[in-house]
Parts: sequence; C-alpha cells; structure tokens
Amino acid sequence: MDYKYLANLIFPDAKPISYYEEKYPERNLKEGAMVTRYAPSPTGYMHIGGLYQSIIGRKLAEQTGGVFLLRIEDTDQKRQIENGVREIVESVKDFDIKFDEGMINETEEIGNYGPYKQSLRKEIYQSYAKYLIEQGRAYPCFCTPEELEEMREKQEKAKIRTGYYGVWAKYRNYPLDDVIEKIKNGEKYIIRFKSMGNEEKKIKHYDVIKGNIDFPENDQDIIIIKADGLPTYHFAHAIDDHLMRVTHVIRSDEWVSSVPLHIDLFKTLGFKIPKYAHTAPIMKEEDGKKRKISKRKDPEAAVSYYHKEGIPSQAVTEYLLNIANSNFENWRKANPDKNISEFNFELNKMSVSGAIFDLVKLLDVSKNVISKYSKEKIYDEVFLWAQRYDEELTEMLEDKEYALKVFGIERGGVKPRKDISKWSDVKNNIYYMFKDKFEKNEIYEFDKITDKEEISKILTLYIEKYYNENDNKQEWFDKIKELSGVLGYAKEVKEYKLNPESYKGHVGDVSTVIRVALTGRKNTPDLYEIMQVLGKDEIINRINKCINR
Repeated sequence: MDYKYLANLIFPDAKPISYYEEKYPERNLKEGAMVTRYAPSPTGYMHIGGLYQSIIGRKLAEQTGGVFLLRIEDTDQKRQIENGVREIVESVKDFDIKFDEGMINETEEIGNYGPYKQSLRKEIYQSYAKYLIEQGRAYPCFCTPEELEEMREKQEKAKIRTGYYGVWAKYRNYPLDDVIEKIKNGEKYIIRFKSMGNEEKKIKHYDVIKGNIDFPENDQDIIIIKADGLPTYHFAHAIDDHLMRVTHVIRSDEWVSSVPLHIDLFKTLGFKIPKYAHTAPIMKEEDGKKRKISKRKDPEAAVSYYHKEGIPSQAVTEYLLNIANSNFENWRKANPDKNISEFNFELNKMSVSGAIFDLVKLLDVSKNVISKYSKEKIYDEVFLWAQRYDEELTEMLEDKEYALKVFGIERGGVKPRKDISKWSDVKNNIYYMFKDKFEKNEIYEFDKITDKEEISKILTLYIEKYYNENDNKQEWFDKIKELSGVLGYAKEVKEYKLNPESYKGHVGDVSTVIRVALTGRKNTPDLYEIMQVLGKDEIINRINKCINR
C-alpha cells in the first residue's frame, strides 16, 4: 500500500487539485494591479484594527486598478456569533468601504472566485490535503489531547521548544499499514503537514512594511485538517490566497512569527508566495507608556463606538490614513478639497513601531471634515444619526426648513465654523436655536459685564433704539458700535487696548451681553446670522426675558 491508497481512503471523493487550478485562473489585470483581501472571523464586534486594514487594502486595490475582496474565515465554528457576517459587512459599509468581491450578507456573495466563506470551501481544502498526503507531505495523527498535553509538559520540563516536530512527532513516520489499519478501525485522527524544515537553518524574508527579516525555518508538523474536516487557519489561508490570486496580504504583525510556516506551506503546495505587509498595532499612550489599543480598556477599540458618538465615517477614515501614512497630513493640508481617492497610499511609508491613537486629534480631523459639509449634508447625517440614538434631537429636526437655516449659520464661507466634531455634540450646540428648548434655560454665561443693572441698560437701549431687523451685517455692527460709545465703551477693541482707563470696556463686551441674552452663551457662531434665523419676535422675547430675570 502507498500514499495514494491512504489519500483515497481518507478523501475518496476529493477532486484533483487541477480542477480548482482551472476553475480559478490567474486574473486578467494590468501589470502592478494589487489583489488584496480583508479576511475577518465572525467572532465578535469589529475592531478598529480591522477597519484600519480594510482601509489600507481598499486603497491599494483601488489606486492600482486591482481587486479588494471580503473573505469570511469561519472555520472556528465554536467561536462564531449570531449574525457575525452581517456585523462585519455593515460595519465596513458604514465607512464607505466597498468590496469588489466577497460576502455581501450572511448568505449572498459576488465574484467568480468563491465561495468566499471558508466553511463552504471544505471540499477544496480536502483536495489539497489529499494532494499533500499523496506526495508524502501530510499524514494522519491519532494523538489524543491527553497525549499532546503530556508531551508539552515533558518539553517544558526539559526546557526545549514546545510543539509537534522531529522526534516529538509520534505519527510522522508511523508504518503506513498500521496507519491504514487504525483508520479502518474507526480511530479518530486529524491531518498534519509534514515539514521538511530545519530550525537550525535561517530563511530571509522581505516584508513590505518591516523590510528584511531573518527567521528560523519552520519544522512544526502543524494540523491542517481538524477532526471535523475543516481546515486550520494556516492551511486555509494559503489555499484561499492562492486560488483567489491575492497578491498582497495586509495583516496585523501578530502574524509575523507565522511567516516561516506560511512560506513552508506555499512552497510545498507549489504556490507563488504573496507579498506580506504586517501592520504595526494601533497604540495608546498611558502614564507615559505605549500599549496596544485594547477591547477591554478602550471603548474606541470598537468600530461601533464611532457610530454611537456620531463621528463621520469620512473623519475616521482620514484619521486612520493619517496614522497609516506619514505623508497624508501634509497632503491633506496642500489639498484641502481633494477626495482621498486622489491620495497615493504607500505601504513603505507605514510605521514599523505602531502609531499612537489620539482621540483628541481624531476629533480635530472630524471638525475639519464637518466644516466642509453643506448644511444639507449635515442635516441628512445628523437626522440619520438621531433616529438611531437620540429621540429628542430627532423631534427638534422635524422642521427641516428651519433646521437647515440653523445648520446654515456660518457655513460655506471662507472660514466655516468648526464647533462640531461629532453628531452627539449637535444637540448641545444648537438647542438655544429652538424656542421651546431655550425657554427652559436657567443659565446665562455673562463674561466681562456681570452687573445686572448694566446688562439691563445695554439690552433695553439696544431694543429701543438700535435693533432693526432689516439691517445688513455692516449696519447691524455699526449700531452695536454706536450703542457701545453711548454707554461709555470703546467702539473699537484696539482703542480700548491703547487707553483702557478711559472706557468701561469695548464693543466686544457689549455684543457679548446681547449674545448671552439671545443664546445663554458667551461663545457661539456668528451672532448676526443667529439673529437672522431667530427672527424679530423671538429676539425681542428673549431680550425681554433676560431683562426681567
């Protein structure tokens, strides 16, 4: 009996690998086109690191005229969560990441290189496992968990490498007849890869991000097919990346140590090795020290956090590109109005040590992004967010015509307002523009002028002599200056600074009193534009209310 007999005994129905090589031919793409993939497991919420890699993969495929695909690695059936695929698909869709191929929901897919869910590719993996057995490069292993644990304990006690290799690989050279007999007797087994590597020898590998790395050769006889007939990650990813014709594998650097094994698998299977780009982890700074961003410690580690906070997907994408490529920030400053699709992403400009995630910096980026939005876009985005997360804000925005006027304040000019960094800020930023909300206001943030009689005098005189709803902006401000002069305040700030003893204050202090009376706040967007939206009746009501208080 030979290896071919053993292979047929284990996988009698498996097709020859030539069938799949023909079914999934080389892609007809232009030279230099990258085929990248995002290959998550549906085992929990989407992590910011997954989004980070998706953005990079999408960018590289897009700018080279390649293909970006979504493959679901669900061979670990025990760890799967309900609707895990939907969670992945919807999470990336919220960030405008489009896949050219792959899963589009729990059951449907697009593309000619599927199935794109590993649990549906079982027969493919078995064909390649059969091929390896036929070549004498894979074999059944009958070790029980207890035997493997005992072996590990012996290795640890002897202070040597743990694992299934060399003299520790009990079934590596087991007599073929005995193997066949065990299988026919119904004994449980898994399939292991038979490595020909030598841990004493070194291999050189070029990582697109990290550069040249030396590794010991792989000599581990890893499991490639589990007892349930499904593959392990290592075996499945090699076959999938080959058959899907992936050119560049972008993944977290926790997988760097697996490179020798993966090279061993690719070479043994006769596959072309894709280029590997191992991204450094996203870091947090805590007590002066760096650590990996943590699911347990950091709410911003979950992609859902950005949806709940209402940070626009464009802002998150721009920020992640900023920490991914060192030259993005300068490119954005030089090209403030260009679409990010015009930015040329380069893997070799990625950090080797890991970029620091700074939420304050992200919110600054978000302010800039939102400042460029039209009032219509802001309304649409905020209303959509409010429907999911804030019932009160939804009610406030039901009068779309009025809400658009509110969102139009100081928008579209040379220096647009930058007071909104996330949609969860909006209600607090605009509540004073809504009559029923402002009537509940009990706090007025007066600044330099706090004397009640002086405040009453300023407001009374303004309404009686200087307020005219038909004034343009210059006329309006000129009257504020005139009012200031009448009451003993400098008409110009520079006049006050030159001779402060001669004045009670300056025109800015007077306008702040009017601002606080109308909004409750000393800092707001342009006061004239606010007054244009509030209208005459509401302005008079609010000033009278303030005087009466």
